[in-house]
Amino acid sequence: MKKIRKKYHWIDIGEDARRQYVDAQATFTAWEDARKAASEVRGGMYWKRQGETEYLIRTSPSNAQKSIGPRSEKMEQIYQDFTARKAGAEQRLAELTSALERQQRMNRALFVGRAPRILIDILNRLAKEGLSEYFTVIGTHALYAYEAAAGVGFGETAALATQDIDLLLDTRRRLSFVSQMTSLGTSMLKLIQKVDSTFRIRDDQKCTAVNSKGFEVDIIRREPKDGDPHPLRLTDEDDDFYAIPARNAGLLLDGPRFSAMIVSTTGHMARMNTISPAAFVRFKRWMAEQPDRDPMKRRRDILQANMVEELLVEYLPHLQQ
Repeated sequence: MKKIRKKYHWIDIGEDARRQYVDAQATFTAWEDARKAASEVRGGMYWKRQGETEYLIRTSPSNAQKSIGPRSEKMEQIYQDFTARKAGAEQRLAELTSALERQQRMNRALFVGRAPRILIDILNRLAKEGLSEYFTVIGTHALYAYEAAAGVGFGETAALATQDIDLLLDTRRRLSFVSQMTSLGTSMLKLIQKVDSTFRIRDDQKCTAVNSKGFEVDIIRREPKDGDPHPLRLTDEDDDFYAIPARNAGLLLDGPRFSAMIVSTTGHMARMNTISPAAFVRFKRWMAEQPDRDPMKRRRDILQANMVEELLVEYLPHLQQ
């Protein structure tokens, strides 16, 4: 990517805010690890007598039960190891959750973040339910990840204005996704409604849920290939999202990934998994060239592509390829 003349205004968040972002990120990544460790010991173990024998029973978070084996020295050790591991994981998560709350207050005080709170809440809900790995954020909201990594803010606020989040479902991992949703025993819509109970699927656009404030969640997918089912409803529940095919979305699935911690105006944090900034630039330029692209959207495509390209050159040169 060649050197381009700087023409966009960048918001300097200040050294205090940049240092705070680094500190908050360190706490956040440690909290993510602790949450993962705690999730591996969800549920419990207990001894259950059946006839003359006691069995070690493993329970899931949904209270499903599975017998591991009759009581023995090996089973005793498994029980003790699990109990100790669970207690340690829960204590560490609790301590890091408190530390994260302190960082949140500091983020707010130093004006670290600019992302909408609802975006943070949706991403955190997906992460909590173990669904983040199946979705990639594409579109305008990806800009929050890029500016966070660069330590500056996009000055062209019109380029950030949007009332929807685009989630690209990885249909290559559909069987694993379906298994996870089955274990959760819920639908995608119901999960989104835990963020905001007013979300409803649009009658005229089954890939979209909209809340009472007009914010939309869109689920898209690559164009059907390699046996992808079509149409594709995310779960068997009647009132749930359908993932709609999007042109060239397969290139985004196959392309390089980018991940960053983003911060809301309230100081809350979430991890955003999106496409690389360079891939974003290429995709936006391709979209702007489509003859059926809405003229207003085309202008924004070009603006966003130019801004991210300049961000790469000025602040993230190591990500240009």
